[in-house]
Amino acid sequence: MAAPRMKRFQMITEADARVLEYGSTVVLVAGGHITPLALDTLRSRRVEVVREGDDVDAASLAPTARIGTVAIGGDHTSVELKDALVKHLRGRGIAVHDLGTHSSEPVDYPDTAAAVAVHVARGEADAGIVIDGAGLGSTIAANKIGGVRAAMCLNQMLARYARQHNGANVLALGATLVGTAEAISIVDTFVDTPMREARYMRRLAKILALEQRPPK
Repeated sequence: MAAPRMKRFQMITEADARVLEYGSTVVLVAGGHITPLALDTLRSRRVEVVREGDDVDAASLAPTARIGTVAIGGDHTSVELKDALVKHLRGRGIAVHDLGTHSSEPVDYPDTAAAVAVHVARGEADAGIVIDGAGLGSTIAANKIGGVRAAMCLNQMLARYARQHNGANVLALGATLVGTAEAISIVDTFVDTPMREARYMRRLAKILALEQRPPK
């Protein structure tokens, strides 16, 4: 039996939203509009709205499924962990751009995180790894570079969700929060997890729209 066609709308009003099936998906045609009251009702009924054209755009936003090149960088707290990860990745046959730092001389995490993020944004690396003491600062800094979605992960589950559900292309680690063996398992999960489902890819288009929306 053929799957039922999704309902299509030029405009979704609050009255429309109230009668949609809970958890369903509907299509908003190009140039369509959703009223403010309808937005609240759609959220409460967990109705997903797909805008025409989102699938094509979102698919192009998905991270590279087969990671062959990684850019990695970290501040002065990360040298030992970074070196271990570089050795591990190269042992797996993955090309690594080691962007430093290479000593205990203090450096600022925004600089090292930005260097990695720029490599990823330019397509010079399929994915990036940024490291500082807690991982939080590098996450924030990397996410300031357009086209980068950085996620700090403390375990394998978060690494899998970051890739599979959220399309992360940069992994952030806290050198004081995870040991070497744990970090390696997190990196392996991140590298080996692709993003394939269209419903997750569509959400990347929505994230891009948020980035491009001017503040009000």
